Amino acid sequence: MTSATYEAPLELAHRGRRRGHWPLAWFGGPLALVALVSLAAPLLPLDPPRQQDLANTLQPPVGFGGTWAHPLGTDKLGRDLLSQLVWGGRLTLFIAVTGMLVAIVPGALLGLLAGYRRGAWDAIVSRLADSVLALPFVLVAIAIIANRGASIGVLLAVLAITGWARCARIVRAEALGLRERPFVLGLRAAGASELRIALRHVLPNLSGTIVVLAALQMGTVILAESALSYLGLGVPPPSITWGSILAGGNDVLTQAWWITTFPGIAITIVVLLLNLLGDALLITFDPKKRRY
Repeated sequence: MTSATYEAPLELAHRGRRRGHWPLAWFGGPLALVALVSLAAPLLPLDPPRQQDLANTLQPPVGFGGTWAHPLGTDKLGRDLLSQLVWGGRLTLFIAVTGMLVAIVPGALLGLLAGYRRGAWDAIVSRLADSVLALPFVLVAIAIIANRGASIGVLLAVLAITGWARCARIVRAEALGLRERPFVLGLRAAGASELRIALRHVLPNLSGTIVVLAALQMGTVILAESALSYLGLGVPPPSITWGSILAGGNDVLTQAWWITTFPGIAITIVVLLLNLLGDALLITFDPKKRRY
């Protein structure tokens, strides 16, 4: 055989790895751009997002009778919708990232504990996860927010209480398989402590699964915040999120469609990109799903 015969599989593998990075750029790039624009809001030439102009209420966007003074139109108090979207993106993304962390971190640790230790720990964590998953998210949110009041802290607490269970179940399933792998058995035979094996060797092997869950959880958090804002249970004024902007235009939907349409488009695009990014990360971390 010629050397080309042996080089072909290697070249095919390198080409597959290069292709595997393209979806991450396609989906991660627009998300990074959205985050960058939101973070740069104080530097952009935008009207203050809470500045009211009662002489220019419900102005339509450009192309529908509006002017470039308000490219996306204004709301019922005359506030510039573009400015609200950019500034609202800051808080929306903050809630998405923080809400993801408060659910993923305890979920991953409890899932690791249940899957690696088994026994009573597994039974306790599994029953708790089943109980949380059996409760409707909206009912839990209403009960907690009605008792404690609406605030960002309470919203994050709701997301933590309701979001950890799904992550814990998936991480537990992965940990169950890893605990019987030869490298874990070898570490036990070498005298390594169970805590060291779990945190230094098993947990890093779960990082791909956790990263995928984190991307998907961010999209779930954005949708949850939007749903709660629509019900009047989101972050209270004067805080601005995409969900609160969308909810604010509900009562004038037939007169000013743009107030709900543009934040709805922003939520849809970002959540879709996060889900596609999660799929791309899954393919990246799981060679069995990679197509060459």
